[in-house]
Amino acid sequence: MGTVPTGVRGLDVLMEGGFPRGSTIMVEGAPGTGKTTLGMQFLYHGAAMDGEAGIYVTFEEFPDQLYRDMLALGWDLRKLEAEGLLRVISMSPDIFLEQIIDPGGLVEKLIREIDCKRVVIDSISLFRYGAADEEGHRRMLYRLRNILRRMDLTSLLIKERGTTREETGFEAYIADGFIQLQLKQQMDKYRVRTLEILKMRGRRIREGEHVYRLTDDGIRLIPARSMIEDLALLNGQEKVPTGIGVLDELLEGGFAQESVYLLDTNSKANYKYLIASVLANRVRAGDKVLALLSSFLTPQDLNKMLALQGLSMSEMAQEDRIFFIEHYTRPYPKDCEPNVMDVSGLDNLAYRRIVQEKIGTLVEGSGNWFIYYDLNTVIAERGKDYATKYFAEDSAGVKALGMTMMVLCNFSEIGPEVSAFLERTCNGVIRTWVDGAYQYMQVIKSPNGVISEPYVVETTAQAPFMRLI
Repeated sequence: MGTVPTGVRGLDVLMEGGFPRGSTIMVEGAPGTGKTTLGMQFLYHGAAMDGEAGIYVTFEEFPDQLYRDMLALGWDLRKLEAEGLLRVISMSPDIFLEQIIDPGGLVEKLIREIDCKRVVIDSISLFRYGAADEEGHRRMLYRLRNILRRMDLTSLLIKERGTTREETGFEAYIADGFIQLQLKQQMDKYRVRTLEILKMRGRRIREGEHVYRLTDDGIRLIPARSMIEDLALLNGQEKVPTGIGVLDELLEGGFAQESVYLLDTNSKANYKYLIASVLANRVRAGDKVLALLSSFLTPQDLNKMLALQGLSMSEMAQEDRIFFIEHYTRPYPKDCEPNVMDVSGLDNLAYRRIVQEKIGTLVEGSGNWFIYYDLNTVIAERGKDYATKYFAEDSAGVKALGMTMMVLCNFSEIGPEVSAFLERTCNGVIRTWVDGAYQYMQVIKSPNGVISEPYVVETTAQAPFMRLI
């Protein structure tokens, strides 16, 4: 009820649905960035798709020119005018201000005549020339904003790019939202158009600069950190939550079945809470777990972490719901010992045979399985060549058997070539690292095409004991 779709494909995604209804949005940009197209697209789609009438106020262009330009995009403005869904008004800035301030003026009459819901004013930069001084200009903009709010109009105020930071700061301050369009140099030979939402009251926005194109049917925006979806993987696949709220939102529900996710972490980052949360949620979903632990995540550590999640590792072992591949000579809880496959001391050929035969026999045909696989340990104990030689094969085998796997690795320790190979092989990649006094987490690859911004990791007092901010 409180959202107004913009009509620009991709833009609504940045604001969780569109502009707040009744808000006043400043759109700033240099010539050629598509400000007029954005404003008219907002009005046209509002009228044609949502039945919301709109008014376009222009101080510089004649209506006939707008009709021709927009018809080239497939937007028949005359037709909408005949249907009472659009009005294009061309007048001087001083007459417009005089008429909109007048309670019975022409502007108010037009608004009531067509039951107007959306307004675009192009461009408010010209108001400055009619003001006696800077203070008068500011008072006039305040008054205009308040009138638009009182009439409950969702308004776009188009503005030429400010020449000073102070000017932009003031106009961004009084508006409910501020959108900046830019035309930038790209790769020496090309130019790219970007859109950034600097402010939007009442909306959580996706930050950063987002590329858009001026196409034959208007503006099309491509949200930053968006890639092509893996529809073959997502189609019909059940998803199991990780237990980390924001992460599950980014992954549209959690880890997809029959997929491989990689957690890239450095030595300072605390990844144990994430692992314990993922494992706990898989167990509650009915999965059995096969875990290859690192030297840093000991059996005792995992036992404590699962206990914090309300699970008993001993009971899971007694019910044959958790098994372990162990590269080191170290103790396990007594009830877990029968489910430990000791591979310490085995050469790579013998270890490979265990992987292919014993583990294959264990998991095949015995329900859903989740594999936790510490690749750092495999590289340390088996060598980098072993990991690169067999990782793709093992990943394909995991997915062929209907299993899901989470792999732990530290890209900074294995070099860019191996890291790139692993990233290509996995369906999703999550990175967590420590920078200064904060830990961060970011989705850098996912089946649904989302690449997220970096989130700060905050410790909480209750499970899952972490959240992303």
